[in-house]
Amino acid sequence: GQMDTQTDLYERWSVTDHRWHFIDSQLLYIHYRGPDIISTVEFNHTGELLATGDKGGRVVIFQREQESKNQPHRRGEYNVYSTFQSHEPEFDYLKSLEIEEKINKIRWLPQQNAAYFLLSTNDKTVKLWKVSERGRRPEGYNLKDDDGRIRDPSTITMLRVPVLQPMDLMVEATPRRVFSNAHTYHINSISVNSDYETYMSADDLRINLWNLEITNRSFNIVDIKPANMEELTEVITAAEFHPNQCNTFVYSSSKGTIRLCDMRAAALCDKHSKFFEEPEDPSNRSFFSEIISSISDVKFSHSGRYMMTRDYLTVKVWDLNMESRPLETYQVHDYLRSKLCSLYENDCIFDKFECVWNGSDSVIMTGSYNNFFRMFDRNTKRDVTLEASRENSKPRAILKPRKVCVGGKRRKDEISVDSLDFSKKILHSAWHPSENIIAVAATNNLYIFQDKVN
Repeated sequence: GQMDTQTDLYERWSVTDHRWHFIDSQLLYIHYRGPDIISTVEFNHTGELLATGDKGGRVVIFQREQESKNQPHRRGEYNVYSTFQSHEPEFDYLKSLEIEEKINKIRWLPQQNAAYFLLSTNDKTVKLWKVSERGRRPEGYNLKDDDGRIRDPSTITMLRVPVLQPMDLMVEATPRRVFSNAHTYHINSISVNSDYETYMSADDLRINLWNLEITNRSFNIVDIKPANMEELTEVITAAEFHPNQCNTFVYSSSKGTIRLCDMRAAALCDKHSKFFEEPEDPSNRSFFSEIISSISDVKFSHSGRYMMTRDYLTVKVWDLNMESRPLETYQVHDYLRSKLCSLYENDCIFDKFECVWNGSDSVIMTGSYNNFFRMFDRNTKRDVTLEASRENSKPRAILKPRKVCVGGKRRKDEISVDSLDFSKKILHSAWHPSENIIAVAATNNLYIFQDKVN
């Protein structure tokens, strides 16, 4: 019963034929242009904060405005709260390799006190950051004056009690832990366990389990590296812990398979307990079949009953109790099937698109090219294509659905496949945990769309 009432709370969502609307309301839209290409977007557990990481190693955190009596409609706008440099470029002298500072993933820890904690990772090193506010400073020291200069002890005649005086709010980010030297290959995923004590980091061939308090050692829980690297046939592309079973996690592979593992079964989870794979349709077989079946993202539903996987052309929803085939398959941009040759030549076929669930697991969202992103309503089976761009996003504008024309006569409002811009792609997006607010990254632009109440 509890699950159903929760679903009803969130069921304000609908996709109509004409516009993306949350309860027939207009859309509030916020646009933020960053200094560099955004590489990850993540809401915290309450949705009050939104973090982005970029190619230059920076983390920018946005905070949602609190509603005020005199400006009730301002509630919900996200403003920059804190910006800090998370990672710096490094050089591995042993391998003569440059290590990029680009932030690959950010994951929030649930809030336990006034401070916020998040994990951020580049290719090699995971860091735990503490973000906290300072709104007061101590004044009235005995041994130094207010400018901080040491006072001559002979002039001190009375004892002062220092007091805390209010000052302008300062948001400080400090690195509390640095988890390094555990990955030979590039880290593609980090995931916090539901016990909130451990987390895992996954690279191309191995997954490590860490305790959040211990930086100098980690446990290797998956290792798919063959003894002879010439026999290498697949790599790990993404990994995630189950939202409420702390012993369960999944990882996806470049071969289009997903393995579900149980850490209670063995210390090294080389033997999966479930293996999800959809048999290939022989009629669709082509030179590119293997490349486009590689899974770029895997996400458990909030309920923990389903998981969603994204490959190059589709997004699939799997029931954890059924390994043989997905429950639902949604075509993201099927019109590209005939364009795979040129997408291979310009390397776009290797793009890694992410996918996200809404708060009630009823709608899923994923990105495409030309700054398009797609939404699929699992209940009504309706879907919509929207565009994140400055041209059509005046604040409080309604997002008009986009249509792509495939051959034949092009209608006035349609875009032909050949005029799509493949350099503009939406790889990273996030959905507020309980409300209809989405964040979409288009190169160095962040768009936040939400319903405007009233």
